[in-house]
Amino acid sequence: MDASAPDAIKYARRAGSEEGILAGISSGAALWATSVVAKRPEFAGKNIVVIIPSFGERYLSTVLYEDLAD
Repeated sequence: MDASAPDAIKYARRAGSEEGILAGISSGAALWATSVVAKRPEFAGKNIVVIIPSFGERYLSTVLYEDLAD
């Protein structure tokens, strides 16, 4: 399963704005993939676990967090 860069960035930003998690781009990709899997009927009512593989501090100067200064 391949996440696009825009999807990965969107989900990394959501992790920060909705959950207070400073996530990196690969974490955003993992969260996106988890959301895709969670929508499948065979996973209805089941717990799904995702590992956040990267923190966002190394991405503070990238497009991921470019709007923080605003």
